[in-house]
Amino acid sequence: MPAPRSTQAADTDESIREREIGIEQAHLDQVYARLNEKLAEAEFLLDEASQKWQAGTPGAYAERDAQVSAAGRHLIRLTNEYEDFLFGRIDLQAPDAPEEDGIPSQTPLDPDDPTIAETLYIGRLGVLDAEYGPLVIDWRAPAAAPFYRATPVQPGRVLRRRVIRSRRRRVLGVEDDLLRPDLEPTLDGEPVAVVGDGALMATLGRARSHTMRDIVSSIQHEQDVVIRAQAAGATLVTGGPGTGKTAVALHRAAYLLYHDRRKYAGGILVVSPTPLLVSYTEGVLPSLGEEGQVAIRAIGNLVEGVEAERYDSPEVVRIKGSARMVALLRRAARAALDRRDTPTELRVSAMGEVLTLDQHALRELRRTALNGTTPLNLLKPRARRLLLDALWSRLLRGRPAPVDRYEREELQRQRESFDEYLSDDDRFLSFLDAWWPLLTPRQVLGTLRDPRRLSRQARGALSGQEVRLLADSWQHLGPRGEGALSAHDAALLDELQTLLGEPPRARSREVDPAELLTGLDEVTTYGDRIRRDQEAREAARRERSDYAHVIVDEAQDLTPMQWRMVGRRARNATWTIVGDPAQSSWIDPAEAAAAMDETLGGKPRRRFTLTTNYRNPAEIAEVAARVLAQAAPGTEAPKAVRATGVVPRFTAVAAEERMGAAARAEVERLLAEVDGTVGIVVPMDRRDEAARWIAGLGDRAVALGSLEAKGLEYDATVVADPSGIAGESEAGLRVLYVALTRATQRLTVLSGPLDLPDSAGVPALLQ
Repeated sequence: MPAPRSTQAADTDESIREREIGIEQAHLDQVYARLNEKLAEAEFLLDEASQKWQAGTPGAYAERDAQVSAAGRHLIRLTNEYEDFLFGRIDLQAPDAPEEDGIPSQTPLDPDDPTIAETLYIGRLGVLDAEYGPLVIDWRAPAAAPFYRATPVQPGRVLRRRVIRSRRRRVLGVEDDLLRPDLEPTLDGEPVAVVGDGALMATLGRARSHTMRDIVSSIQHEQDVVIRAQAAGATLVTGGPGTGKTAVALHRAAYLLYHDRRKYAGGILVVSPTPLLVSYTEGVLPSLGEEGQVAIRAIGNLVEGVEAERYDSPEVVRIKGSARMVALLRRAARAALDRRDTPTELRVSAMGEVLTLDQHALRELRRTALNGTTPLNLLKPRARRLLLDALWSRLLRGRPAPVDRYEREELQRQRESFDEYLSDDDRFLSFLDAWWPLLTPRQVLGTLRDPRRLSRQARGALSGQEVRLLADSWQHLGPRGEGALSAHDAALLDELQTLLGEPPRARSREVDPAELLTGLDEVTTYGDRIRRDQEAREAARRERSDYAHVIVDEAQDLTPMQWRMVGRRARNATWTIVGDPAQSSWIDPAEAAAAMDETLGGKPRRRFTLTTNYRNPAEIAEVAARVLAQAAPGTEAPKAVRATGVVPRFTAVAAEERMGAAARAEVERLLAEVDGTVGIVVPMDRRDEAARWIAGLGDRAVALGSLEAKGLEYDATVVADPSGIAGESEAGLRVLYVALTRATQRLTVLSGPLDLPDSAGVPALLQ
């Protein structure tokens, strides 16, 4: 008995899918066979290069190390097996013109010709066959751009676009988009199959983990335009939640490295708002074939040796982040020269006389030394010179002036002898170190724990209440500034480092070039050389303070002081700046915008807007839009591309003490409904409490403070105490908007009594 028609159709669709998977599997097998050949070649080159130990000249060793380094990098790239090394294919019509400068024409010779004249496979790295024909095109190459940019409205030469889903060496599935639905594409005279109903939707439905995936297989047209934009000047990108700003920024870093590695290798800095977002995103670049070429830093960890461990209250952030702190810190740095043990008198013996400088004279000398903008630590040689001049003047007091050349020359010899004598005098040197101590940023910050001292430095800049808040935030610091700091303290330390400068360093002994030709046995150990090179590169990466390109993620949250800190690392850099004013947690966006403008200076700027929300289903986006209307009136929300039919859940507890039990029950329910992660977002001062609520529920559940959720996404999210989040600061509604837009599948809003929920559990803010 024949099967029903629907069953036959389903069987036919499945057989077509399996056949197409088999076609792509055959090509993937060919690609991996070629990769195995290249892998063997790289291992041979590495082995051959490392054997070159017999040559006995420095040049030969340098050549050997260069070969080893190149072969090693190539080997690392080839041995990284990614989940979907090969992820795309485009079938193209014949072009109307040959390639120009390596870029193929995107205009078809005959727009109505359904014949597929060329097929290109897109992957993470380019792979050539033995005859140098392309088996895979690197996703960053110009030839790969149509995979991302072609649309049914502007298809160019693309007839069919296919996303290939694979794991290791096995093709799992294919999804096709027919870019010219008015034509029936043919390949070798046979019509081609079209499989699936939307590669993007399949990608968006995948479960989330605690690390970010790249979007290289699902980049959309407006995202690709940003990724491939020219690097000169500043590229400014705005977009609401879920538009892929962070992913676009990271893919742009990989794209810039591909096109100008000489300029950008090791010289790209990505600034993220939180350490959580750093750990969430740091796996993306290696998966794109860029291992160790980009520094990703949280804004609080930009200063070497500082790990931001504390959170400031919104009121304190408002003070520490303001540009008013520049004047305060300048005064504090100068005032830090005066300590309780600062000497008030200098008394030395020289040339048979006792010379004295009293407190008044020393005060005038310091005022003279401080006249200008030179960093304080670099002024110590000037202070030493002024002291010697003043003491010499004391010595000459009452003596007649020289009348001829011989007396002047004799006086000059005496002055040189005087300076040399005092410069070796322990009493003078001890005085100089005490009177003009070399300061560190932490030492200066430590002086501001004292409200009275801080009040003197803040006169005219801060109110009395602001002084008390600021001093209280530093009470945990030791007298030399030792102790945990916040991300906003890091920006203040960086400002102080600029005001103080690095102390002068003693000159190292000059090495005779002939010495470099001896001791060749020191460089014959390959492992030692490689280890030292790696350590040197790592040290250089840690200490680097000037980058070729700087990418600022979630830029709307940077304070004016943080913009100054980032700007010092980008004096000659080009920029990519991504953010969304509607998500800003900084209280005064206008002040931050002015600081950004000052940082960028006169650099030319290109502006892009991402308008499509790929993260949130329409049901969740609609709830978030209610808060957006209050947080940023007139701001248009990004358009969600999908709907799930699952509406957000609202639930309320009658008593605050029941919040923990209700939150735990809700997280448990969501863990059973989704395959990926579940996040519970609470006000910042309740994040430790929330962690206790969900203790023992496993790694898929995580508790977050409201400011920690920025840039992250979860399969399901519980937003607890929404009015508490909204009331944290003047920017609280914008922070709540962020919290409501973290989920890709499910959202629960958990209200307490202070949220004033209605009978359905909907808090007043969302009614």
